[in-house]
Amino acid sequence: MRHLIVYILLPTCAGATLAQSLPPPSRTIYKCEQGEKVSYSDEPCVGAKALDIVVPRGLDKLSGQRRTGDDVLNEVRHEQFANALQPISGMTPEQLATATRRRRLSNPAQLLCRQLDQALPQAEAREPGLTGEALRQVQLSLYDMRKQYKLIDC
Repeated sequence: MRHLIVYILLPTCAGATLAQSLPPPSRTIYKCEQGEKVSYSDEPCVGAKALDIVVPRGLDKLSGQRRTGDDVLNEVRHEQFANALQPISGMTPEQLATATRRRRLSNPAQLLCRQLDQALPQAEAREPGLTGEALRQVQLSLYDMRKQYKLIDC
């Protein structure tokens, strides 16, 4: 019921600005190792290590003034709005941003995103304890799930 209230309030309270697809404040970057070569990308690879990074928000000059762009200011406003709605929605700003982004997806795509939300952490938790072929199979499965997650835009 609480989520339903948020979906009803979002269009009326936030207007068109909340419907924009802004990048989240934290992103997943993948560390890919091919022999001696290490690369970092937002695209998953087989055997990738998922890294959560925090994107810097503005630049501080030597004078101490804070310089931020419109995209960062919009992001901050969205977080403030989400924090204000949290007692009603029960969702964190990140959860609200995800729910808002996924509203435009079809019902089957939303269901698949929810399934991947559960399957990815389970597979990532199994990966460290495996070796050999079992490790390879989990890494291939993780790669497929991560590609699907990104393709659907979960």
